[in-house]
Amino acid sequence: MMVGAFFWGGMSDKMGRRQCLLICMSTNGFFAFLSSFVQGYGLFLLCRVFAGFGIGGAVPIVFSLFAEVLSREKRGEHLSWLCMFWMIGEIYASAMAWAIIPHYGWSFSMGSAYQFHSWRVFVVVCALPCVCAVVALTFMPESPRFYLEVGKHDEAWMILKQIHDTNMRARGQPEKVFTVNRIKIPKQLDELVEMDSESGNPVSKTFFRMKSEIRGIYVNLMKCFNYPMRENMIRLAVVWFTLSFGYYGLSVWFPDVIKHLQADDYASKVKSHGSERIEDITFNFTLENQIHTNSVFINDRFIGMKLKSVTFVDTTFRNCYFDDVTSVGSIFRNCTIIGSQFFNTDIDDSKLTDGTEVINSTFTHNKTGCQMTFDDDYSAYWVYFINFLGTLAVLPGNIVSALLMDKIGRLSMLGGSMVLSGISCFFLWFGTSESMMIFMLCLYNGLSISAWNSLDVVTTESFPTNRRGTGFGFCNALCKLAAVLGNLIFGSLVGITKAIPILMASSVLVGGGLVGLRLPDTRANVLM
Repeated sequence: MMVGAFFWGGMSDKMGRRQCLLICMSTNGFFAFLSSFVQGYGLFLLCRVFAGFGIGGAVPIVFSLFAEVLSREKRGEHLSWLCMFWMIGEIYASAMAWAIIPHYGWSFSMGSAYQFHSWRVFVVVCALPCVCAVVALTFMPESPRFYLEVGKHDEAWMILKQIHDTNMRARGQPEKVFTVNRIKIPKQLDELVEMDSESGNPVSKTFFRMKSEIRGIYVNLMKCFNYPMRENMIRLAVVWFTLSFGYYGLSVWFPDVIKHLQADDYASKVKSHGSERIEDITFNFTLENQIHTNSVFINDRFIGMKLKSVTFVDTTFRNCYFDDVTSVGSIFRNCTIIGSQFFNTDIDDSKLTDGTEVINSTFTHNKTGCQMTFDDDYSAYWVYFINFLGTLAVLPGNIVSALLMDKIGRLSMLGGSMVLSGISCFFLWFGTSESMMIFMLCLYNGLSISAWNSLDVVTTESFPTNRRGTGFGFCNALCKLAAVLGNLIFGSLVGITKAIPILMASSVLVGGGLVGLRLPDTRANVLM
């Protein structure tokens, strides 16, 4: 997504918004569908890489295209309404995950070579809006401002006339005629350098064309750092990086902390058994959250049962019979297994650890694949529910930002939202329970969404037409880089300390908010 944002954002300044957006969405839709059906982790990752490369370019292009057909008076408000569809997409994705993934019964297989589980259904469902978007885009016009920039005045005039006539009919004034008094002709974009037909083969021409395109994007980006845009570009980059680092870092940290709290609560309820001697007993029920130490099982039968988070330590199993046993989260440490039979179980070498000895015992028809279900790991089910609640909490902030964007100003909303989000992080010190952490997640998401919306608007309005896609794409690429770093750093601190993530998130958000207040007010800008 990082590479795609930079590349397609830059290409949209050369090829056009609509054409690049169609390519981006088509690429994402095709590889997203393909990733749902491929077997093998490597192929799946490859498909997701290409899907991310496609969808990464969508954000900078969408905002550029939409802003260039809006009037200045309502630009901030309508761009904020556009931001709301990011939230609607998140609600759709989290609701579908919550509704689909836990249903393991939706899966099917064709032998052992092809498996199609419920999470693959979720991937397909998430790709459907992309397909709808591609269809809808075929009926949308190109940006008239882009056409004017590249000297296609007739095409721009037709699109502007269509917009004018549609608006006049809506106002009940269809008789009004669209007229143009004058056209300000901008400096033309540099023409692409073509190789002489005799100087190379098609492959070398293709590579030369790609090299020329990438060089053109780089040259256009360097112009964004020239006077008088240099200071504003650096400030925008800082705000994008800090907001993304704090937001995505906490987004991965919140669910993991809640799972960690659940695990601590679960571990506190463990039942310990020591020095037991159990003979000729049939276990056909679930054993859960137990520790057996220095125990002896003789001639016991474990049939059609689950060992759920059960740990056996220094325990001996003599002449025991295991049939249709699932051992989720269970482990045998330094145990001795003598003359026992294991039939249709998932107990293998990975669960026989720390010097466990197996003497004269047999393992036949072992279970393969993942045996865990959401009944076995209820905390996994909570991840989807918590994500859904956190996304839903964004709705009030979206509505408020849309209604007030053109009234109180972009910068006040950007700086104020980031500072308040940073301050709200300090209350995480008091998050000692699941309910408190969920509340803090919803509060943080609700406060931070106004910053995202106003930052999108400010970034769109800060660049001229011939550099808008490039500038927005570079900022969005920084956003993805910060997201990667945030996920890595915050994820590594789960269960270790709360102080560092809280202080880190608070400081970057407050610092980024203060930098955002130094940006110029773009409310009155004409999109040149």
